[in-house]
Amino acid sequence: MEEIRKFARYFGPYKWPIAAGIFFILCSMSFGLMVPSLVGMAVDDLGSGVTWEKAIYYPLIILGANGISGIFLFWQRRLLINTSRHIEYDMRRDFYASVVHQPLEFFQNTRVGDLMARATNDLAAVRQIVGPMILYTFQAVFALAITLPILFNISVKLTLLMLIPLPLVSLTVKYLGQQIHVRFEKIQEFFSDITARAQENISGVRVVRAYAREETEIAEFERLNEEYATRNLQLVKFSAAMRPLLFFFIGLGFVIIVAVGVPMAVRGEITAGDFTAFILYLQRMIWYLIALGYVVNLYQRGTASLKRFNAVLETEPTIKDAPAAKEQPPIRGGIEFRDLTFGYNGKPVVAGISLKIEPGQTAAFVGRTGSGKSTLLNFIPRLLDAPEGTLFIDGRPARDYPLEQLRRAIGFVPQETFLFSDTLAANIAFGSEQDAERRISIEKAAEIAGLASDVRGFPNQYEQLVGERGITLSGGQKQRTAIARAVYRDPRILILDDSLSAVDTQTEEAILRNLRDVRSGRTTLIASHRISTIRDADIICVLDRGRIIERGTHEELLALGGEYADLYQRQLLQEEIAATD
Repeated sequence: MEEIRKFARYFGPYKWPIAAGIFFILCSMSFGLMVPSLVGMAVDDLGSGVTWEKAIYYPLIILGANGISGIFLFWQRRLLINTSRHIEYDMRRDFYASVVHQPLEFFQNTRVGDLMARATNDLAAVRQIVGPMILYTFQAVFALAITLPILFNISVKLTLLMLIPLPLVSLTVKYLGQQIHVRFEKIQEFFSDITARAQENISGVRVVRAYAREETEIAEFERLNEEYATRNLQLVKFSAAMRPLLFFFIGLGFVIIVAVGVPMAVRGEITAGDFTAFILYLQRMIWYLIALGYVVNLYQRGTASLKRFNAVLETEPTIKDAPAAKEQPPIRGGIEFRDLTFGYNGKPVVAGISLKIEPGQTAAFVGRTGSGKSTLLNFIPRLLDAPEGTLFIDGRPARDYPLEQLRRAIGFVPQETFLFSDTLAANIAFGSEQDAERRISIEKAAEIAGLASDVRGFPNQYEQLVGERGITLSGGQKQRTAIARAVYRDPRILILDDSLSAVDTQTEEAILRNLRDVRSGRTTLIASHRISTIRDADIICVLDRGRIIERGTHEELLALGGEYADLYQRQLLQEEIAATD
């Protein structure tokens, strides 16, 4: 019930369509349930003599009742099923918003395939609670509420006999409903595994082919698919058993009614018309009791999926606007770390980092893999949250800025380049499409990033589709597209996280030459393994095990003769060896 209570908040905006739909159910049932009584009246009346007036009157009035019932049936379905689609839309919107606002740690612990399964398969099951479940529930409730008094009025004895199998019906629904709930929840979890497996193999298709794993992966997917089918077939046994069992137990009541009712009609205790009406009402009761069994099935499936769906919605983003955050003066680009220490699972990744970068300066970070360079850069756009009082932007705590304002001022080129399945132009303009005035064009941004010459060779140039994750581009082209995207944003703070690792030395020199003008007047932070990328930075910090062990300009660090000088000599030697090969 807790899950349903949380779900009920989506009903608020649609309370009037839902109320109208329920009212139309009552109207439809009222007219529809007049038909058995009208048939009974016709049987008794026509039994005393057939006239043209009677032969015309009763068919017309029965047809009229059915027709009016059908009109209300149309409107109840239109209102309730439409509402279920609107609520599904609202839930999908909230789910997507919740996922998008989650921090990096959430995606490190949650598979994309699992999220896709919850947003599709689980949401479809939840929608059934709103439309069909409400529809069939109220139809059954109104049918029982209207029919039982009529049946008691016809014959108390027959009505009581009809109720004998109902305890068996209740036990069947309760037991099978529980089994369906447990099994369906496990099936949905397993479906997430299949979705995740498919998503990983499709995204990593190059690796699968490179290692000749096609047949192995097909066989593994077939095994998962077979297991999924087996689990579904086990669920079907319980789902399929519910309707025949309900038919059987309700049919027992039907047999009892016929066995007792026919002699009563022969003896004149009830009229033939009343007995006919009773049988017709009983037939309708059977359908609505069966519908209740279907409702239980929908409810158990829906609540199982709702639990999985809510688990994501209830995951509170750990990185969000602070309660006191408000729009600040435009960011100039001053950055300061004050004794910053941060770690995962108790293990420090950066420790005791203190560094001040003035607006317009270029700061570079170099060090071995795992030294903490990327972690440090991720604090600035708050992709990771620095401990309070350790990160300041223009002298203000970073958390004083709304996330929107802070990130609008930053152009970020991450270590792992991601491109969208869209045109090259759309990828470069991503995040800046709505800016009314641009200091530079898409073509200029591509020129600065060293991409323009490649684009001129594309058939559609900037309208060239790059494929999913930019699969049609080389690694260097993807990195340069990401740089163009950051440059086009015209940010006050430009962050380049090892963003030239996939380009050759010549291209790197050209890009750095172009970026010198772009970096002028804006704060730039660069993380790199290559000394050539960072040598002209205003401040160079050498990181080791999360600590700054050296800092200064290129010349100062060479004169120091420490880790930086050693790294520089090794890279020079590697370049000489490469040149002689």
